[in-house]
Amino acid sequence: MSAAPYIHQLKPISHASAEGLQKTILDTALKQVGFIPNMYANMANAPAVLSTYLHGYGLFRSESGLTPTEQEVVFLAVSQTNGCTYCTAAHSMIADKMSGVPAPVLQAIRQQQPIPDAKLAALFATTTEMVKSLGQPSPATVKAFLEAGYQERDLLYIVLAVSVKVLSNYSNHAFATPVDERFSAYKVD
Repeated sequence: MSAAPYIHQLKPISHASAEGLQKTILDTALKQVGFIPNMYANMANAPAVLSTYLHGYGLFRSESGLTPTEQEVVFLAVSQTNGCTYCTAAHSMIADKMSGVPAPVLQAIRQQQPIPDAKLAALFATTTEMVKSLGQPSPATVKAFLEAGYQERDLLYIVLAVSVKVLSNYSNHAFATPVDERFSAYKVD
């Protein structure tokens, strides 16, 4: 994530002072996660951005068919590739505390080392290449992905996850969003 914000005039929207569409979407966010992350407070400046993020995120979680561990690997691959330290920290905490990502896998991802699980390594590599190639992975990458046990349908859900993370990663770049205290143990530089 860039160290300097490029949005300067907009400030985080507090749940207590929000009105109209901002209040409605922050109420939804509060019900979903139990608090208002700094990222959501910034995204609420454009309620459609936060609404689209929450909707797509929820659909990826509920409909992708990927396990919680696989979902976190996808989100970490996108966030890391996009250079979003906020989302890398948040998804590292979720991976560790909620989604059951094995510690050696999370450590390898965070240290940009080989992932010690062949199937998760193929998922991470495919997702990373999807981001870097702007959605045009090589035939060899797709072949390795399918040979690892994934299906073509999974590629579409990676597209959904990439789209959702672009909303959050780019918003965090725009605001240079500070990492919430809940995620601070997983900060990256």
